[in-house]
This record gives sequence, structure tokens and C-alpha cells, in this order.
Amino acid sequence: MIPWVRRAFARSVFGLFTLAPILLLPALLLLAPPDGTERTQLLQFLGRFHPLSVHLPVALLMIVPLLELTGRTRYFPYLLSSIDFLLGLAICGAIAAAVLGWCLGRNGGYSGSLMTQHMWAGVVVAAAAWICWALRTSATQSPRIYAAALVATVAIVLFTGYRGGQISQGENHLTEFMPERLQGLLGVDVSEPVHNSGNGGQGTFYGDRIQPLFASHCTSCHGRSKHKGKLRLDSFDALLRGGKHGAEVKGSDTKGSELFRRITLPQTDDEFMPADNKRPLSANEVKLIELWITSGASGTLATDAIRGSPAASPPLLAEVTFEEIDTEAVAKKRSDLAPIVAQLQQRFPRLLDYQSRSSADIEVHAALLGTKFGDNELAALIPVSQRIVDADFSNTSVTDRSASAIAAMKRLRTLRFMHTQITDATVQALSSLDQLESLSLYDTPVTASHLPALVRLPKLRHIYVAGTKISPQAPLPKEMKGRLVF
Repeated sequence: MIPWVRRAFARSVFGLFTLAPILLLPALLLLAPPDGTERTQLLQFLGRFHPLSVHLPVALLMIVPLLELTGRTRYFPYLLSSIDFLLGLAICGAIAAAVLGWCLGRNGGYSGSLMTQHMWAGVVVAAAAWICWALRTSATQSPRIYAAALVATVAIVLFTGYRGGQISQGENHLTEFMPERLQGLLGVDVSEPVHNSGNGGQGTFYGDRIQPLFASHCTSCHGRSKHKGKLRLDSFDALLRGGKHGAEVKGSDTKGSELFRRITLPQTDDEFMPADNKRPLSANEVKLIELWITSGASGTLATDAIRGSPAASPPLLAEVTFEEIDTEAVAKKRSDLAPIVAQLQQRFPRLLDYQSRSSADIEVHAALLGTKFGDNELAALIPVSQRIVDADFSNTSVTDRSASAIAAMKRLRTLRFMHTQITDATVQALSSLDQLESLSLYDTPVTASHLPALVRLPKLRHIYVAGTKISPQAPLPKEMKGRLVF
């Protein structure tokens, strides 16, 4: 066979061989688009290779224009002979990347406009690479048309990569840390979109404390343009709609809230969220979400309604400043109990600490030990009871045997008994805590019979009683009913 005939035949075979899947890919996207449903594990496994596969065609298509320019100089004319091969390799790589991208998008539980645009752009990249190859190998090629096609292909590659970055890093991944002056110069607006809803706005606990956590940890996968598992967390109303598992949050029921279950799983668990090795929520952030759900998961609850809620973690790049502390004055305030506090801290690491660097008041976080903390352990805190202002005994083994010890904590402002076995006897003992502001009895056997004992506490504003034997119809004084949160 004549050499030029053999080459022409080989080009035709390659052209038809690569054109067929390029024409089939649009049908695949039209008939089986990403719809937020997880399917075949094998295809999910194959789809995970998509981020690796995209780099080959991207690199090749970006280098071809450089070779075209340098190869037309008198110094590097030999470079032109390699361009046909590189374009052919780029076509095969783009087809493979698009197929693997469909495997991941269709079967990995993804949906949303970002995912759809990225997948279609990947198909267009493969088609554009094929057109560039066909124009360059054509005997009647027009240099201007080929050059325009090459420039357009590079532009499509950049757009596709940008959409891919938004999917993996968040919609504002290029502008998130852009200096303010540059934002103004380019007219870039990085503010969150405003949702016209009566729920979750400014001045609410959700809008000021919970939504910022979702924005920093969750909306890159569950946002306005990308909603994995059919779930969006970019607004309160979107959260209420839930995802493929139905309602993700159930007011006053942390155990029945799928979202809370996911964020409290071990990080090694496949269902742990945030996924893909993203920064997990801190202990304080998890506690904020737990307290919000326990208090009813409301979108209208005031920002300051949940007393004693932990402060949210500061931004990673926030500027840190420290107030001037008079160390001698602080040491003097702590001196009488400092040795006992040190012994308790050694016995119970992380369980108790001073409220701040300048304070002698003490916070107790017994929930960290769970059922390992019981009445005997609580008795060890009696020597410092007069200094305790915040105590969390949630999920512990504390019982009514500790009622008198807790009643001795006269300066308590916040007290939590969630998921414990304390009963009305302990509630009765709390009637002397005149500094108490917030009391959580969530998921305890407490009844309404002894609640009137707390009515005279002057600072008590909120009593969280969801999951108890107390009903909204219980015969209680009016001023007491106004403090109950179901």
C-alpha cells in the first residue's frame, strides 16, 4: 500500500474511532444526567479516577498552542511534527475524562447546575479537540479557522477547569481570599446571596450562629449550584426541604436528625461529614448545632435565646489579639482553690477549666467523659462547687444522688442534663440556684410536678424540656410556661 494512502486510512480509522464516543456522550448526559442518587459502587469507584484523568488532556491542549507558535520559528521547526500526535492523545484523554466524570456525577449522588455545566463542558472539550485535530490534518485546512478553533478550545478548557474547581473547592474558590482592593477594582462581589424568607435571617440563632457553620464547612457540596444527595444547606428553607434521606434535621431530636448523626460519626466512617477530607467541625461547632436542634431547630429563635452556647471557632486566618492580663491579680483570685483545681485537672483532663484567662470562675464539661462520669466523680467537684458557673452533665451517669452536690453550686448560670436519668428530685433541689439562667432537661424522665419549684428563680429564662414527660398542656403557672422550650 502506498505510504500516503496508509496514513490517510489510519487517520480515518482514528477519526471514526474517537468520533463515535464523542457523539454518544451527549446522549448519555441527556438520558442519564446526574440526579443526586447514589448507584453502582463499581461506577463510583471508577469515577473517583476522574480528577486524575483530567490533567492529561488539559496539559496537552494547553501546550499545543505553544508548540504551534514556537514550531513556526526557525529555531524549533521540528516541534510541529509532534502536534498531530499530541492532539490525538488529548482527544483520547478528554473522552476518558468525560466518561469517568459521568460515572462519578451520575452514580455519586451529585446534582445541580454546576455539575451539569461541568459535565457538558467536558464533552465539548473532547469535541473541540477532535475538531482541532481534524482541521490540522485536513489537506484543505484554513490556518485562520484552525487557529480560532485552537483558541476556542483553550477557552473551553479553562471554563471547564473553573467549574470543576467550584465543584471541589466551593463556588468562590478563586475570590474567597481576594484582597478587598482587588475586589473593588474588578467589581467582584463575594457576599452570600440573600434569601427572602422569614426564617433564618439576621438576629436569629440559625442565621447568626448555625448558617455560618454550614457556609464554611458544607455548602461547597450542598450549596446553591451543587447539591450532593439532593441536599442544600445554603438557607434555612433549603435545609427544611431535606435531601434524598428526607428531613435532615428533626427539631428537639438529635438522635433522629441525620445531619447531626453524620457530623458526629468517627472521621474514618464513610458517612462522616464533611466528606472528602474537608476540615471537620470543631467540638464547639458540633455543640452549637446540637443545642440548636435540641431547642427545636427553629428559624426564628433569637440569637441570644440559648444561654451558655459555646463561641463559634474563629476563621483560620483571623487576626488574633489578646487583652492585657494582670497575671498577679488573676493568680490572687485563684489562689485559694488553685491546688485543688490543678489536682482535678490532672484527674479529669479537659473536664474543667477556668472560664477565661482572667477569670477564677470554672466551667465543667463532664459530657466529654460520657457514661464514665457518674455520682462519685461529681462528688470530687464539691471542693470547687462555689466557683462553678457552667456545668454540662449531658450523656453522663449522674443520678439524683448528686442533687445536693449540684444544689451547692450556688453560682451556676448554665446547667445541662441532656440524655441522663435525673428525675424530679433533682429539679426540686435546683430551687436554690438563684443565678441559674438556662437549664436543659432534654430526654430525661422529668415530669411537670416539681417545675413550679423553679418559678421563683429570678434569672432563669429557658428550660429545655423536649423529650421529657412534660407536655405543653401541663397545668403550670403562666410565668413558668413562658420559660419552657419544647
